[in-house]
Amino acid sequence: MIIKRNYKKNLLEKSFTLIEILVVATIIVLLASGGIVSYSQFLKQSRDAKRKADLEQIKAALEMYRSNNGYYPSGNSVSNLSILTGSPKYIESIPQDPRPSLYKYDYDAIPSGCNNVSPNYCYDYNLGAKLESGGTDCTSPNNDCEVNAGNQPCNYCLGPYGQK
Repeated sequence: MIIKRNYKKNLLEKSFTLIEILVVATIIVLLASGGIVSYSQFLKQSRDAKRKADLEQIKAALEMYRSNNGYYPSGNSVSNLSILTGSPKYIESIPQDPRPSLYKYDYDAIPSGCNNVSPNYCYDYNLGAKLESGGTDCTSPNNDCEVNAGNQPCNYCLGPYGQK
């Protein structure tokens, strides 16, 4: 019996108190929540990088199209750009936003209502996307970029001469 009592006494002396367990649990929760926030930010940044790369890819196809035809495709939607995937093929397929249920890419030919029938040629365009990580508003002082990406104002826009 004496041996058993000493064993139980030693076991109780070696155990953790409730306060110590709560402190450790709190530290673990804080570290885990910090990791989740960092991971969420990383995902947003990677989707934004894909959006920028997609718009650059579409821009390159638009420039090749203009080089061959002397004007840009008409229309006010990315769906109008399906002409780029026809013959000749300027791009394999029109990329979609990484979160198509929330955002989309947008395209507006300039001037508004141009149809590429003389003298109403499309000589400029705005290509836009909504970045999740924020950024500046895409409307420049002369309103070069007025597109909507998924019914939300874009905050990243491209045109023939680069970022707007």
